[in-house]
Amino acid sequence: MRALLVVNPQATATSAAGRDVLAHALASDVQLETVETSYRGHAADAAARAVAEGFDLVVAHGGDGTVNEVVNGLLTACQDPLDAPALGVVPGGSANVFARALGLPRDPVEATHRLLMAIESGSRRQVGLGLAEPAGADSRWFTFNAGLGWDADVVAEVERRRDKTASPLLYASIALANYVKQMLTATDLLVELPDGTKEQTRLAFVSNTDPWTYLGAKPIHMNPDCSFDGGLGLFALRSLAPPTIARTLSQILLPLGPPSGGNLLRLDDVAEVRVTAQRPVRLQVDGDDLGEHRQVKFTSVPKALRVAV
Repeated sequence: MRALLVVNPQATATSAAGRDVLAHALASDVQLETVETSYRGHAADAAARAVAEGFDLVVAHGGDGTVNEVVNGLLTACQDPLDAPALGVVPGGSANVFARALGLPRDPVEATHRLLMAIESGSRRQVGLGLAEPAGADSRWFTFNAGLGWDADVVAEVERRRDKTASPLLYASIALANYVKQMLTATDLLVELPDGTKEQTRLAFVSNTDPWTYLGAKPIHMNPDCSFDGGLGLFALRSLAPPTIARTLSQILLPLGPPSGGNLLRLDDVAEVRVTAQRPVRLQVDGDDLGEHRQVKFTSVPKALRVAV
């Protein structure tokens, strides 16, 4: 078996020593090549090359951004997703939402052991993905979530502060600082569903699995019934007024059941969602800022990816 190990040396929980241990462990079972990323898009380029050269497995060692790039490199280079090499994941970021949703350990050593067991047994899981298609721009696969508006603005600000380590506290502080601006200036979004239903909202989150994200060890559940085996989850707010935000936060931080409320539009197992904004708003997928757009279609693609797990 030929495997490519793609390492993001800038990820929060990666190190040269950890990379060497991982590479040594993998090399005992596979014919291994290692690439360290050095520019944005490098992981996607490396994964696309792995497709062209007939690799069997591509292992992403980094955060969710590295995993997303590898996934997009694999699937963009293949006409049939099932022809793509399998994906292996060894968490190396701060959140590692995709890996944790798969049930993988956060500890890189433990995750490496799980990956070696999957390689030896040939264990593979087919998971569904989401596809974001901004009008007039390239499409982008996402593994766990995408969003338009508030969360995308927060992602963009975190990316701008590259001198600081991304952490739950940093995300939370930026989200809080950004809230007043959102309440006063957020543009209206028109959400369209496959059955023709149209709803006016102020923000829209689209999930491919649950939880939507984590605050440290705490999972944030917006669409608890969403999974890799079903359609997309939609979580959209018609209002950003303080009572609505306070109610919503209490429900997702202290879940006693699925979030609900008169200003909340929440659906699970949706095949497609189209969102149109009155003016350009920011889009994020898997925590990666994709700039401003006026219309984005989100589509559920079942069994789009094979994962060694």
